[in-house]
Amino acid sequence: MTRWQGIWRRGMDRLSIYLPVVLMGVLALASYWMLKNTPAPELPRGELPARHETDYFMRRFAVKTFDAEGRLKSEVAGAELRHYPDTDTVEINQVRIRSFDQKGRLTTAQAQHALSNGDGSEVQLLGQAHVVREADPPTSPQASPRLEFKGEFLHAFLNQEQVRSHLPVTLVRGQDHFSSDTLEYDNLARIALLKGHVKGQLVPKPATP
Repeated sequence: MTRWQGIWRRGMDRLSIYLPVVLMGVLALASYWMLKNTPAPELPRGELPARHETDYFMRRFAVKTFDAEGRLKSEVAGAELRHYPDTDTVEINQVRIRSFDQKGRLTTAQAQHALSNGDGSEVQLLGQAHVVREADPPTSPQASPRLEFKGEFLHAFLNQEQVRSHLPVTLVRGQDHFSSDTLEYDNLARIALLKGHVKGQLVPKPATP
């Protein structure tokens, strides 16, 4: 065996001793590199809070609803409608509403703007608000006269036949006129609560012959 062969063999023997340690070090470095550069798995996200953003809108629209017998129950029309899913509310510009109760009595409403709940049973009218409940037929027992509400804000509860406002309102009942700073009106109970500066003009009924 030559001198160089002996040096080569001794070198290979030493390398064979340290090779497992070197390989383990390389594997450890490779594992660390892979762990560092592999994207971490996304943690389950909680439900994000709903944003007050429009999910759909309509322009120059008219929406009608009917009862089980096919009769018109309500009609809502306007220049533009925007729906917000987080509150299930609808905003309408230049709104016009027609609603019929169970007895077929018509109530109409209009305003520059409206804010309604999902089923349209509760409507806030803003800007030149005007609500009219037409008179009962004269042949009806205890027939109610025509009712008219005007103001910059009216909160109409159509199913309960109630109108409320914290702003000045004018109320016309038949030929009688009233004005007040606030209003709470319940048509079913036949009660009108007027507060603040209240003014009224009552027209006497013509005497029956």
